Amino acid sequence: MKIGVGADHNAFDLKEAVKAYIVNLGHEVIDYGCYSKEEVDYPGVAFKVATEIKDASIERGILFCGTGIGMSIAANKVPGIRSAQCHDVYSAERAQLSNNAQIITMGAKVIGEEAAKKIAEAYLNVSFKGGNSERKINQIMDQEKEYFLHGSNC
Repeated sequence: MKIGVGADHNAFDLKEAVKAYIVNLGHEVIDYGCYSKEEVDYPGVAFKVATEIKDASIERGILFCGTGIGMSIAANKVPGIRSAQCHDVYSAERAQLSNNAQIITMGAKVIGEEAAKKIAEAYLNVSFKGGNSERKINQIMDQEKEYFLHGSNC
């Protein structure tokens, strides 16, 4: 698979470690930044990876920031994208199996390197099969389309 990775400065080291691990698993990795520990805002990185998935340039994404929360929120702002914050193997598997999440996020200030590697591996080792989950995902995506077509009353 072609996997996009990205991080802010808080998670640069974790991204680099997981990126190397993913390559060793046999996947192609595209790095969307950041490329050093110099301070960078995470939304732009998340938007790049999510847009590349939407445009089918990459198949899945793994994003890192301090908590994983901000990256997930930002990625989910790109229409059609489902991003899930995952800090354990089970959640990473379910992100794909139950939610067909194209992106998972992790927090460098929350989990360690070895856990992050296993979470990435678990996420990449499973594929969405549909079933009952597909109906639920379709409901979510239909609601998203409705908001884009007609706007929100909020």
